[in-house]
Amino acid sequence: MSVVLRPGRGFLFAHPAHFIAFGFGVGMARFAPGTFGTLLAWPFAAFIHGLAPAVLAGTLIALFLLGVWACEVSGRNLGIEDHAGMVWDELVAFLLILAIVPNELGWQAAAFCVFRAFDIAKPPPIRGFEQRFGGGFGVMFDDLVAAGYTLLVLALLQRLMP
Repeated sequence: MSVVLRPGRGFLFAHPAHFIAFGFGVGMARFAPGTFGTLLAWPFAAFIHGLAPAVLAGTLIALFLLGVWACEVSGRNLGIEDHAGMVWDELVAFLLILAIVPNELGWQAAAFCVFRAFDIAKPPPIRGFEQRFGGGFGVMFDDLVAAGYTLLVLALLQRLMP
């Protein structure tokens, strides 16, 4: 199987899974695609605020499962299981964070910075989960762990603030 390091527009539109996994094309960014994928969650957050908790949970679960499928298909077709351009995992994980943190720019910006740090550094057990679970589930799950770390750090900060 050949490995595609720099997929082009043809790849992006060759299969719906590619378009989704690459965050509607955001993952094609030449640098920091994960950061751009995380930023993509912000416009989507406007649609989730105010949803009933059950609807919100169902939406996030559906987006996660959609990502498992899209990242599985795209990773297989690229020959790289967790290609940097696949940013759906960042989008869904940060959307979860935005659903929980206060709807204030300061908290959201802090959440963005902390999440990106955890997603890039992949401290234990994030890297272990990434290596243990393969395919689309592994791609999506390690970002959920980074989201959990982010929410924990922000909760601690909130408790420490007067």
